[in-house]
Amino acid sequence: MASSIRTPHPREKRIIFKNIDRPGWTNDVGCYLHDGGYEELKKAFTMKPEQIVNEVKASGLRGRGGAGFPCGVKWGFIRPGGTKPVYLICNADESEPGTFKDRYIIHQDPHQLLEGMIISCYAVNARLAYIYIRGEFPEGAKILERALAEAKEHGFLGKNILGSGFDLEIYVFRGAGAYICGEETGLIESMEGKRPYPRIKPPYFPAALGLYLCPTIVNNVETLCNVKHIVRIGGAEYAKMGKPNNTGTRLLCVSGDVQKPGYYEFEVGGITIGELINDICGGMKPGRTLKALIPGGSSAKVMSATDRYKIKTKQPDGTIVETEMGLEDIPIDFDTLAAAGSMAGSGGVIVMDDTRDMVWALNNINEFYAHESCGQCTPCREGSLWMKKITERMLHGGGVEQDTDTLKSVADNIAGRTICAFGEACAWPTQSFVAKFRDEFVATAHKKGDGNGSTNS
Repeated sequence: MASSIRTPHPREKRIIFKNIDRPGWTNDVGCYLHDGGYEELKKAFTMKPEQIVNEVKASGLRGRGGAGFPCGVKWGFIRPGGTKPVYLICNADESEPGTFKDRYIIHQDPHQLLEGMIISCYAVNARLAYIYIRGEFPEGAKILERALAEAKEHGFLGKNILGSGFDLEIYVFRGAGAYICGEETGLIESMEGKRPYPRIKPPYFPAALGLYLCPTIVNNVETLCNVKHIVRIGGAEYAKMGKPNNTGTRLLCVSGDVQKPGYYEFEVGGITIGELINDICGGMKPGRTLKALIPGGSSAKVMSATDRYKIKTKQPDGTIVETEMGLEDIPIDFDTLAAAGSMAGSGGVIVMDDTRDMVWALNNINEFYAHESCGQCTPCREGSLWMKKITERMLHGGGVEQDTDTLKSVADNIAGRTICAFGEACAWPTQSFVAKFRDEFVATAHKKGDGNGSTNS
């Protein structure tokens, strides 16, 4: 797998990415064991499962797949002593445009993921686990199959693992390449052999009614890798990294109009957007300036470089302090980005410079979501296609004066009216692009084309 950065930046704190692009490193079990691999699993078996759950809670680890839900809290929803089997599923679908971190873990350090999964299964008493990997990752699936065979050969999977009395099997499940399968209940439906229509929550919270209507934990690749390191250093020590309620490190995938796009790992909130662009990624391309940024994958709301953002933060004494910031001054963490009107999401940072046509950019996103809608909910099924048709028509010179307001109206009638968050995923880009760059949309709507895709005033 080709990589876009070979050596870590001095400001990075590589924990999950410790072995990515490491000279002399191979992804087999021998190399992993030589470097101390599976030692945390041995330590975990000296602990009680509830101790591990409590350590994960104490760590403050939040899900790294997009929603940012506290991992330990999710695990705590599993009721001990239940009569049904418990399952754990690793969500390796990674289908959010702009996101490319999990695949590097799978390709270059698969045993880190397996060790994190095994510890997590022990913590929640899951005796059967799956890695749900998207169909576009055939090589990754092969690497995981080989890693599972190596782990089993060395006694880290199967019956009575390391003499602990704990049994576990892990299987790779290959999806067919649908974005909606990144949503945990859609993923579960897919695994059950059905069309991946997300389930209504409640009552179908996976921790209560998941795979085969049994308690199920669904966690992202990066999230599960963190578990190994929490066991290694302890939850309280892990929580010292990052910021309160935004602990640990975060993998960021930077793409777009910067000189050094690539994948990076920093303490959560340890750098600002400006530092990421200018210090880490070498700045904008020559002669260009920052126009907009999407901080958490294509479904996150776009942020404008010319706006001022009023960020409210809660102080240790409970008081709320409001600070005004420019885009480049905003720290990259869950809470600050949410307070600025967007989200950290999947960590996919998409940078756009002043040459970018924002109507074209939104149409590109709209085309994706119109194609990927599962079709279960009418607002999403019809609305995503309407938005795509409107922006496409505008680009081809067939726009009308009402298009800008119609786009916003359609998006407003999708968000909050669907079973799963795909409604927000397709509506938020339109809502934010139109709000931040309205003049550009109005101007494009007034342009007339020649029928071949070009426009003129």
